[in-house]
Amino acid sequence: MKENNKELFWDVTIEEMKRGYVEVDESYKCIICEEEFTKGRIYQIDSMLYDARKAIELHISEKHGSTLEYLLKMNPSFIGVTEVQRELLTLMVAGLSDKEIAVKLGVAQSTIRNHRYKLREKEKQTRLFLTMMELISSSTNKKINILDKDALCDAHKTATTIDDRYNITDKERENTIKNYMDENGAIKTFPAKEKKKIIVLSEIVKHFSKGKKYSEKEINRILQRIYEDYATLRRALVEYGFIERTNDCSSYWVKE
Repeated sequence: MKENNKELFWDVTIEEMKRGYVEVDESYKCIICEEEFTKGRIYQIDSMLYDARKAIELHISEKHGSTLEYLLKMNPSFIGVTEVQRELLTLMVAGLSDKEIAVKLGVAQSTIRNHRYKLREKEKQTRLFLTMMELISSSTNKKINILDKDALCDAHKTATTIDDRYNITDKERENTIKNYMDENGAIKTFPAKEKKKIIVLSEIVKHFSKGKKYSEKEINRILQRIYEDYATLRRALVEYGFIERTNDCSSYWVKE
């Protein structure tokens, strides 16, 4: 399990985000699921042998489709577009013409043109904004999430809704865990306040392995060791986007 709640995803460069992995001292690490591929090791995939760099490229393609596909499936609040714009971008990636997209969305072709204009303006604004933030960071030697005596936490990248409930500092997180959970990771009292609930849930999800499928019986057994009302925990983990499940509730897994 992680030592902290920091996700690699939020601290990568644009180039690293585009390719879907980062290079660290001894390995390459997927920014989506954080699976690592050790340098110098040969990996067998579909009866073929690959070095670590090629293996992680295949991993991203086979498990996540591509970084672009993953980004387009994220909460629109994270990628800064509306639901309609995200659908438009997805259809553009699929190779549809503006006329075909208009038919697919049931709108006029002029509407697609308007969306393209707004997205182009957003692209220009984003480029200027990123440049400005990098200049501020370099001139002050301080990132925007660093406060005078604390730091802001990032929301988990699979969050279903982004709002002020995620305005959490490291100190708030530390105090909440101390007040609501014991040294063994069990819950003393499940918080009623949303912000504290999110913090506790982000700790609970660390008890599950990424990439593994759990039956409802298995997930209940793990949660029951943490809190007697395991059904409440299970529902909350799904509601807040930490855990995903099949429609018939027969299988659960950590959302990536």
